[in-house]
Amino acid sequence: MWSLPLSLAAGAGLSSIQPGNWFIGWLGFSFLFLLSLFLLATSIRWAGGGKMLAWMVALALALRFIGGVTTYLTLPILGYVDDEEQSAGFTYTDAYRRDAQAWELADSDRPILDAFNSRFAYDQYGGLLAFSAFTYRYLSPDEHRVLMLVLISALMGALGTSFLWKAVNLQWGGKVATASGWIFALYPESILLGGSAMREPYLLAFSAFCLWGFVDWQVHQNKKSLGWLALGIAGMLLVSPSIALVTLIILGGWMYFSNERGRFPWWAAVGLIVIFLAGMFLLSSALDRQGNLGGGGPLGVIQNFIRESFKWNVYKIEEGSGWVQKLFDEMPGWMQMPFVMVYGVLQPVLPAIIIAPTTVIWKVIGILRAAGWYMLLPALILSLGAGSGSSTGKRRSVILWLSVVVWGWVLFTALRGGGDQWDNPRYRTILFMWQAILAGHVWVWWRETRNAWVGRVVLMELVLMLVFGEWYANRYLHLGFQLPFIWMVALILGMWLLVVGWGIFRDRTRRGHSV
Repeated sequence: MWSLPLSLAAGAGLSSIQPGNWFIGWLGFSFLFLLSLFLLATSIRWAGGGKMLAWMVALALALRFIGGVTTYLTLPILGYVDDEEQSAGFTYTDAYRRDAQAWELADSDRPILDAFNSRFAYDQYGGLLAFSAFTYRYLSPDEHRVLMLVLISALMGALGTSFLWKAVNLQWGGKVATASGWIFALYPESILLGGSAMREPYLLAFSAFCLWGFVDWQVHQNKKSLGWLALGIAGMLLVSPSIALVTLIILGGWMYFSNERGRFPWWAAVGLIVIFLAGMFLLSSALDRQGNLGGGGPLGVIQNFIRESFKWNVYKIEEGSGWVQKLFDEMPGWMQMPFVMVYGVLQPVLPAIIIAPTTVIWKVIGILRAAGWYMLLPALILSLGAGSGSSTGKRRSVILWLSVVVWGWVLFTALRGGGDQWDNPRYRTILFMWQAILAGHVWVWWRETRNAWVGRVVLMELVLMLVFGEWYANRYLHLGFQLPFIWMVALILGMWLLVVGWGIFRDRTRRGHSV
């Protein structure tokens, strides 16, 4: 009763701000809105989360879509107008190029499956390009309506919320499910990506499908739920096979640590191996479309791609910053890779975006993205301690396994994306669902224990931000004084050691008094 008139009204408004025949646009947008509201409302009822989950999902959809429409309309005015993609209303270069090729394919007489041809190189894997071209060809045949893909992206970004909540509620209880769900719905980087025609919202939704299918099968031995797991893996194989492989590793480890004596069914092992090998072949063929990464079969292609990516990103971070280039000249070669990794973990650097000059819209976007990451980072740091202290037995082993995987991914993407403040956080957000689960655990653990190390880790982060903030203030605003970089690092490490030392002393003193 409410979704149909809302969809028709929203479709009319969106069609008015997009080019082409108004009636065709109205039908297309209204259909997508009605489909989105139906799927989200159905998922909320199915998950059984009540009004709280309804608010989560509603805000997740609204923030992503309104944010996407806002950036689409304001970037041509308030962004860098000399930038081609910003002039077209796009936040990400990848989305702009993929979208242009999707419309080119949709507007031609070629079959949609041509998206998997090397001619369309801006989508490495072809799946998202094919889906985008399909949407344009059959819902917007007369004109290029960019906001259709933004709406679908927002839908996918919100759809995973119900699956995440239901799975976490079944596995760890309502408190962790609520905390993880809110984090998943409101994380700024995820909202920005969900308002763009990027692959990350799709991967997050597919990850949530996999999570629910796996957890329900683990807890209830419900083999029908494996259909959700299969759907999630299939979607990942089309959009990004590498994430399907990572997800299989995560679930395989989960199965190992949650079963008696580290065993799991032989048929599950065979299934994982078959899908893993298929994913390896798909990934290697997608990476080597141009034929310049050959050698050693699928594994060799992937190794060559990773190695060349690391070299390229080290080169780009050095080329793009004079002070980094100066540091690289002064430090031994073996220190360059660890430096890139740490610098990547800190991206986007919050003190930098607060102080560095830029346009208003990019200032707002940058502060929200960086603030979100710097609020999440302490929870990820504490996840190992929270996992050890808040659970027992198999559940503790699973949380510790997820913590290891998440940190392995954060460090890998820091190397893969280097110091780039866009690609690096984007790669990191691909596994954000698992980060949200860990952060939810830490939040509940802190609320129940009031562990003092939460405040200490936050204090250490504040020290980092204040010292770097002064350094950036001197660099951009010529305020204060600027220590040599090595002395600045030494100051941060020294203050961290004081916080850690004081914390250990306080804990030992309290234990002595209690005895």
